[in-house]
Amino acid sequence: MTQQRGSGFVALLTAVNCFFAFPSAAAMDIPLEVEQLPTITAQSPGAVIALPPEESFAVTCEAKGNPEPEFRWTKNGQEFDPSLDPLLRKEENSGTFVIPNNGNLTEYQGTYRCFAFNKLGTAVSQEIGFMVPKIPKFPKEGFDPFKVDEGQPFILKCDPPKGIPPLQIYWMTMYLQHIEQDDRVSMGLNGDLYFSHVEEKDSRRDYCCFAAFPKIRTIVQKSAMSVVVSPRKSESPDGANSILQRKPSLLTPPGVRSEAVLVKGEDLKLECIAEGIPTPKVEWEKMGHGRPEKFRLENHGKVLVVPGDEQDVGGKYMCKAKNPLGEVVHYFTVTVEEPPEFLVEPQSQLSMIGADVVIKCSVSGSPQPVTTWSVNGVPLQETLSANRKIFDDTIIIQNGQPSDSAVYQCEASNKHGKILTNANIMIMNLYPIILTSDGQEYSAVEDQGVMMHCKVFSSPPSTIFWSKDDSSELVTGPRFTVHDNGSLEIHTIEKGDTGQYTCLAKNLEGTSAIDAMLYVKDPTKIVAPPQDQSILIGTDAQLSCLVEFDESFRGDFELLWQKDDEEISPNNTEHSRYFLEEGVLHIVNVSHRDQGEYRCVAKTPVDSDAASARLIVLDVPDAPQSVVLSERKNRSVKLRWVPGEDHNSSITEFVIEFEENKWQPGSWRDLQRVPGNHNSAVLDLHGHVGYRFRVYAVNAVGAGPPSKPTERYLTPPAAPDKNPENIKIEGHLPHEMDINWEPLSPIEHNGPGLEYKVSYRRQDVEDEWKEHTVKRHSFVVRNTPTFVPYEIKIQAKNHQGWGPEPKMVTGYSGEDFPSAAPDDVAVEVMNSSMVNVTWKQVPKDKLHGHLGGYRVNWWRMRSLLHSKQSQGERHTAAFPGSRSHGTVSGLVPFSEYSLIVMSFNGRGNGPGSKAVNFKTLEGVPEKIPVFRVADVQKRSISLAWTPPLEPNGILTGYLLEYQLINDTEEAGPLQRVNISKPDTTRWHLRDLEPLSKYRFQLRSCTSMGCGSIVSLESTTLETTSALASTIGLSMTSPTSPPSSPKSRVTKPTRSTIGLASVHTGISSQGWFIGLMSAIALLTLVVLIACFVNRNKGGKYSVKEKEDLHPDVESQGINDDTFCEYSDNDEKPLKGSQHSLSGGLKAEDSGDSLVDYGDDDAQFNEDGSFIGEYAAKKEKRASAEIKATAQTPA
Repeated sequence: MTQQRGSGFVALLTAVNCFFAFPSAAAMDIPLEVEQLPTITAQSPGAVIALPPEESFAVTCEAKGNPEPEFRWTKNGQEFDPSLDPLLRKEENSGTFVIPNNGNLTEYQGTYRCFAFNKLGTAVSQEIGFMVPKIPKFPKEGFDPFKVDEGQPFILKCDPPKGIPPLQIYWMTMYLQHIEQDDRVSMGLNGDLYFSHVEEKDSRRDYCCFAAFPKIRTIVQKSAMSVVVSPRKSESPDGANSILQRKPSLLTPPGVRSEAVLVKGEDLKLECIAEGIPTPKVEWEKMGHGRPEKFRLENHGKVLVVPGDEQDVGGKYMCKAKNPLGEVVHYFTVTVEEPPEFLVEPQSQLSMIGADVVIKCSVSGSPQPVTTWSVNGVPLQETLSANRKIFDDTIIIQNGQPSDSAVYQCEASNKHGKILTNANIMIMNLYPIILTSDGQEYSAVEDQGVMMHCKVFSSPPSTIFWSKDDSSELVTGPRFTVHDNGSLEIHTIEKGDTGQYTCLAKNLEGTSAIDAMLYVKDPTKIVAPPQDQSILIGTDAQLSCLVEFDESFRGDFELLWQKDDEEISPNNTEHSRYFLEEGVLHIVNVSHRDQGEYRCVAKTPVDSDAASARLIVLDVPDAPQSVVLSERKNRSVKLRWVPGEDHNSSITEFVIEFEENKWQPGSWRDLQRVPGNHNSAVLDLHGHVGYRFRVYAVNAVGAGPPSKPTERYLTPPAAPDKNPENIKIEGHLPHEMDINWEPLSPIEHNGPGLEYKVSYRRQDVEDEWKEHTVKRHSFVVRNTPTFVPYEIKIQAKNHQGWGPEPKMVTGYSGEDFPSAAPDDVAVEVMNSSMVNVTWKQVPKDKLHGHLGGYRVNWWRMRSLLHSKQSQGERHTAAFPGSRSHGTVSGLVPFSEYSLIVMSFNGRGNGPGSKAVNFKTLEGVPEKIPVFRVADVQKRSISLAWTPPLEPNGILTGYLLEYQLINDTEEAGPLQRVNISKPDTTRWHLRDLEPLSKYRFQLRSCTSMGCGSIVSLESTTLETTSALASTIGLSMTSPTSPPSSPKSRVTKPTRSTIGLASVHTGISSQGWFIGLMSAIALLTLVVLIACFVNRNKGGKYSVKEKEDLHPDVESQGINDDTFCEYSDNDEKPLKGSQHSLSGGLKAEDSGDSLVDYGDDDAQFNEDGSFIGEYAAKKEKRASAEIKATAQTPA
């Protein structure tokens, strides 16, 4: 929106004249809002060809102007109104009309011209030709055979029909085979087929001329013509050739001279076709310039193409046809002509009133074009104007007035074409109209430039000024440039350039202004560009691009990625392997086509930054190519190959594989490896093998695919190259020697009939070799002395001869068992579980074989706590090699043992030594197996336990520790109780805090120390309850299985008291009384059975015991029990001074007496109950424990 400015600012602008010029006329660029002459904006090309397949044909004419133009047409110089023809379709607000292809196109053929007019003037279009082509046809005619004598020249006429150019001629047979052309036979520019001289092979009945018209998509054929060549008969064979030969003469063009016209811009073809025998050769020359090297020759040198875009191509040319008998020449005079062309084309002009207007139209062409002037489509001579003067090619309008505004047409023509141009001459005075929108906002970046626009239309032209922030001072300085079109350019922008700018335009008719706002932004910068990468094919690649940009562009910022200068679009289906995430380009499953240069482009509306990185894709090498054999010999061949692409990782080696067709056909095996910088290798081969070879390359990525295999190469038979290896001499029986060896592989046979010669003799005893020939790869020598050395050698042989001289190896005959036992066996006790055993070695002559070592066998006789002996499980330890001592560990402390020592060899064990008895020292006890809470009260807790299954000595007592914990970080002081009586199995603790949680730890002790800890946790009651002492019995179920040791029992709640009251309430019920009677009877039967069994001194099974004392926890008491097991029994009591390193495992804390009953009677049974329970967990040779009497606490 334009606005008027204050008079003070206008006065200032008047004083400044360094920013503008004031021409009398300006180039035409009038906004449509201003009244103006019509201007043609679109029209059909010079010719519209009505091709048959098209449905309709548009004849186009579009124009602009104010008022909006109207249209009229002429056809062949006569008025033509398309709207009067109902078959034509007229487009609204347009001069275009459409001719339908309804079969009556011929009546519309002609030359059309469009006139666009309004009240100010008329614009005229170029001529538009509408052509309706006829289908070209050859006349229907028949031809008699053309009879020609051999050696005579001949021309087959084509005479193609006329049609829309270009025209293309082909000579073919009826079967569409091209007639072969050469120096002797060729087609002329007119389509005729020229024979320099005919030969017998030219006889045929189907010479056909085809004429093609590409623009109308038509090919027509002339009737087939027959040529019969009559052989020439010579009376003298010696003179036959001389009769046929003759000097050249021209078939075309006729005469010696001719003229040709070259139209500028179009190539000119000069043609010379000659006849003669031998066939003449044609040479070309431009007179005075020699051979025209830059010109092109066609048709076997018979056509010279003179280019239409070269300079100085006019002049005289000569063609010369010659053979050994003579020559003939023809001269061409080439004249260069050209269609009309504007040297100075009339320009549309806007001029102020009273100024002179000059219109110039200068044209070139040959022949000289005829130039005509028109005004608004009317010939200039038919219009009158007092102030208009004509001088040759110039029109001058003096003191121009608005009434002189018109469209001037300049048209020039010669025989090669016609050109026309319109020049709109507008004469008016108009105040400045600023075409750029008011209030536009511009954004720019520091240190860059910006262009703020102020496009103005006025007559006369306006002066443009720029100011900033309503200041009266103009924007000036070396960083500011006001361009002719009114735009203000600021170079090297600074932060202080932010603000409002005003553009003011002024001429004699008035003043207008607009405002523009400039914001200076922070530059866009890539701070972390993508880095070059080498990535393995098939993996994923990531290219990151971290960018900083002005925060105000967050919604307009764009991050683009390009690969090799082509944009890629992540996150779409076309490039599904690319996706963009937080500025990182992910490439999934990288392939070879992903290799290249990747460019990250960060763009905002005002600037951009870019950074590039190269992605290199690594892959295994391609297969080698061109694998060939050379230097073929009987036992070697040279293999050559061409390495394949290494895919960006240097080839480190080539692996040559082979396949043979006899032993393992189809199986490829490695033969040789060569460095990666080699491309050939000499291969050593076996005899009598049909080889094929192939090669594959290896780089840091891996092995590539193999090459194609070579042809098969067969080597002749030969004697073996080697003898068997890995010879083994063994004796499985005392008087035999087994000889085994690794046989030659089939490919190492080198020929048929492979056998092995086995030779052997006693070392240092026999001089003669005993020899045997076998086909297998083993041999047994019988009746040998026991374990004596032999010398053995094995040699390979086939039908071609013996292998190399074999190497001799030494072996021994069969072994026998050692015949003597070690003497002086002694035992030194190291500690409670380990002893050191020594012995005297068995003499060598008693070993009867290779000494394997010594074996110590021992067994536990008894525990020193018991007098009764029993044979324990036998244990063995082997000590390899020649030695006289060994250490035995893992013994049970405080026990009596017996052991023996024996030697062994490959045959087996020798006799054992005399048994030696010894006793182990006392140790610390094992962990107590059962530890439980027997009773819980308000201020006291009773604990019960069973003695350790293996005391490992004489028990001296127990160490009991306890501590208040209450589930807090701070624990109470540690209390310690030394229980000195070893037969104690129950302890009562008093003076405890009510409703408090305690942790208890118990260990059993001998004179050597205390054993591992067993622990539990329990909580005292809030009030004393009679139920607490009997709940273990009352909740027993005879059908429940023993509970898992890991089950947790929680402290009692009020539901326990409720349960007790229920039991009291039902005790008077009849069914309850009956149930109690049945339980009492069952209990009596069980007691009698136990009494009888005890008197017999026998033991009863653990299962029987468990049946009598089923799992209490299975009764579902849950909250009705008073003891709670710790989740971490290994955790020592806080404040404890004793080492608890032999801590109790979590699962072992479940071995509580809760599993077996809750009253004292359960601990009065024979100790064998505990022994059976222990045997269930760990079997021992002797686990009998004497019964001990319980002493209540």
